[in-house]
Amino acid sequence: MSQENVIIRFDKVTYEYNEKKQILDEATFTVRKNSIVTIMGQNGAGKSTIFKLLLGKLKPQSGKIHLENGATVGIAEQMIPHEKLNFSVLDFFKSGIKDFNPGDEGFVVKTMRTVNLDVPLDKEVMQLSGGQKARLLLAAALYSDPDILLLDEPTNNLDKSGIEHLTEFLINYKKTCLVISHDAPFLNSFTDGVLNLDVHTHKVEQFVGNYYDVLEEIEAKLKRDQLQNARLQRSIKDRFEKVNKLGGKSVQMSQLARRIREDIEEDKEEMVEMRKEDKTISEFIIPNQEFVGSVIRIFKPTFKELYKGDRLLIKGPNGIGKSTLLKKILMGNAAEINPKIRVGYYSQDFSELDFNQTCYESLYDVALDKETSRIYAAASKFLLPGNMMQNKIGSLSEGQKGLLCYARFMLQSPGILILDEPTNHINFRHIPVIAKAINSYKGPIIMVSHLEEFVDSIEDLSELELTSWLEY
Repeated sequence: MSQENVIIRFDKVTYEYNEKKQILDEATFTVRKNSIVTIMGQNGAGKSTIFKLLLGKLKPQSGKIHLENGATVGIAEQMIPHEKLNFSVLDFFKSGIKDFNPGDEGFVVKTMRTVNLDVPLDKEVMQLSGGQKARLLLAAALYSDPDILLLDEPTNNLDKSGIEHLTEFLINYKKTCLVISHDAPFLNSFTDGVLNLDVHTHKVEQFVGNYYDVLEEIEAKLKRDQLQNARLQRSIKDRFEKVNKLGGKSVQMSQLARRIREDIEEDKEEMVEMRKEDKTISEFIIPNQEFVGSVIRIFKPTFKELYKGDRLLIKGPNGIGKSTLLKKILMGNAAEINPKIRVGYYSQDFSELDFNQTCYESLYDVALDKETSRIYAAASKFLLPGNMMQNKIGSLSEGQKGLLCYARFMLQSPGILILDEPTNHINFRHIPVIAKAINSYKGPIIMVSHLEEFVDSIEDLSELELTSWLEY
C-alpha cells in the first residue's frame, strides 16, 4: 500500500486504563483514504478506545498514531449525553462548533436534510424519538465535513427506512469512515475491510473485503489453527512417550532423548496462539412475579388489558411516539399498572439506571434475594466479572449497560416487562439467547423493536400500530 493512500496508521500502539486493564497491545494497522472500515470485537475489546485515541481524547502509553497532515476527525456517538438532552436542536449543534454564526442556521437545516431529519431547530432534544436522535448525532458529526468520520452503532433506534437511508448515504460517501456496529447485513453493504479486536490478546487483526467474506476468513483461520495445534499436540505426546522409554538406558539414548526434548520445545513454540471466540452469555431465565388477574390496563391510544402471558408489540415509524407511549404507560398517563406489580424496564437511553451507582449497588437495589454471592453470580452470567462490580455504571460500555439490565431482571422477578429497543447496544451473539429468555418469560410483555429478526423470533406477539403522532 502506497504511503500517500494511507490516512490513518497505528504503529505498535499500546493502551491500558490501568495495570489490570490492558486494552490494546502493540496494535498495528492502516486505513486507506476514502475507504469505509468496520471495527468489530467483543464488548470491552477496545473499539470505542480506538475512536477516543483518534479524537485525541486518550493518549497511548507507547507506539505512534499517524493521521494524514491536517486530517480532521468527527464522531457520531452512540447516545446523546444526558447533560444535553434539554438542549434545543440548534443549541446541540452549537455545543460542538467553535465559531457559530447566526447565518449558519441554514447550513444546519441543510445538513439535517442530508440524513433525512426534519424537526424544528427549537425542539428539545429529549422530545426526539430514538431514531431522530440517531440522525441528529450523525448530522452534528457531518456539519464540520470531517476527513475521517467515526460512527458508533449508527443503526441503533433506526427503523427499516432509516437504515436504508443510512446505507445509501455510506455507499455514496466520498471520505474515510470507520464504523462500529453489530448489524451484519448493514455492514456488508459497504465495508471495504475489517479491523478485528481480540479481547483476550488485545491485538488487532486487519482484513480486506466485505463483512461476510471476512467472517468466513476468520472462521477458516480458526479451523486451520485448531488443526495445526491438534497435529503438533499429537506429535508432542508421541515423542514424550518415546522420551520416557529412552531416558537413562545408555549415553546414546540419553543424548537422543535430549534432542527429542529440544524438538518438542521447538514444536511448542510453533503452537498457534488460538484466537478465542467472542464469549456469548449463557442461557438464563427471567423469573416472573406470580399474579392472577389483570396486570395492566392500557387506555390510550386504545383500550387493552394485559394478563399473564400476553405480549404486545408497538409498531410505527421513527418519530411516531412509540417510546413516548411506553414512558406514559410507566407514568400512569396512558395506562394503569396494578400497584402490586414490579415493573422490569429496558429503555433506549438506560434512563432507568443511576449512572453514579456501582454495578453491585444497582443489582442489590432490585434483588429479591440480597445474598452477595447470588448477585455476583447473576452479574457473572452476563459477562460482568467480580472486578467490575464496584465500577460506576457510567463507566460501562453501552453493551455492558444493556447486559446489566438483564441481570437486574433475573434478580428482580418482574411482574411485567416493558422493553424499548431491548437489543440496542447488544452484541449480535447474545441476541438469540435473550430472545429465548423473553420467550420463556411468563408475565406480560410490552415491546418496541426495529430489529426484524429479533421480533420474528418472539412468539405470540399481538400488535398495536401507531399511524399518527398522538399527544397522550
